[in-house]
Amino acid sequence: MSKGLYIHIPFCRQKCIYCDFYSLAGEADERYADAVTRNITAYGGHYDTVFFGGGTPTLMPPSQTAKILCAADTAEDAEVTMEANPETVDADKLAAYRDAGVNRISFGVQSANDDELAMLHRIHDAETAVRAIETAGRYFDDISADIMLGLPFADERKLRHTLDVMTSLPLTHISAYILKVEEGTPLSRDRTLLSGIDEDRSADLYEMTVQYLADRGFEQYEISNFAREGCKCRHNLIYWHGEEYVGIGPGAYSFTGGRRFHVPRGIDSFITAPRQAEITDEESVDPEEERIMLGLRLTEGIALEGERRSRAEGFVRMGLMTRKGGRYALTVKGMLVSNEIIARII
Repeated sequence: MSKGLYIHIPFCRQKCIYCDFYSLAGEADERYADAVTRNITAYGGHYDTVFFGGGTPTLMPPSQTAKILCAADTAEDAEVTMEANPETVDADKLAAYRDAGVNRISFGVQSANDDELAMLHRIHDAETAVRAIETAGRYFDDISADIMLGLPFADERKLRHTLDVMTSLPLTHISAYILKVEEGTPLSRDRTLLSGIDEDRSADLYEMTVQYLADRGFEQYEISNFAREGCKCRHNLIYWHGEEYVGIGPGAYSFTGGRRFHVPRGIDSFITAPRQAEITDEESVDPEEERIMLGLRLTEGIALEGERRSRAEGFVRMGLMTRKGGRYALTVKGMLVSNEIIARII
């Protein structure tokens, strides 16, 4: 069993209109890095993966990244990922992150169309994103990029341009997420943009993306994730395989020692407390139900027995699932209605 370490860096230069993650304006300072290292030491443990998420982790200086990684007991071949926004890095900074111990970079690109980036309140433009990924290719062998599908007023031409640009770059991994409108975000209050979101069109664009990336050597291994051979994100697989992880930082979640808990939002208390506060998630989760919920996100699928197997056979007949060697997996069309299928099987 692998174990992952997630570190939340809750700093951003500007909040995107769709984002519901905990973040605030500013850049990481030494006090935050000290609090992170203090908590890593308190939890102890040996980790196979480390993931710096945010926020914008690349607003943290590489020297602080190095300090944090020195505090973590990691496997010799640990995957160490840092999320990055294109406008926050240059050659010197990327080289310094590599020297600090980061070996995988994940860029938040979202689109290669400047009008869509402006609509999302992204700070970078398409040229900046391309330049950042090309520069990263000089220092990292494993580079991922996030793109968004189903944007307001999206069309096939714009998405194809984004896919053309992304697959021309030295990427080993692409995450393609259908835009989700989160309650309380600026997007959820923008009637004009909401009027431009079409679920049927989003479904068509998703299917197009899956085929397009497959044709260019990116194998789909999870609903929203595609990788070249040998380049699946090991950290995210820990989540989907139901393995243990520890989350450090305000808003971070953990599953370790059979217990689920999260850290309350609020940076001041996190920085000043000897150890981060933990709020136990009281809602009980049936282990078998969770195995199904997580496992059916993966194209490798899962084994099912009894009545649940019978229900899955019904979805196989409908073309929404496949059965291979006793394992059931969602088809591309099934992935578009995955929540409903999983609920019915459970």
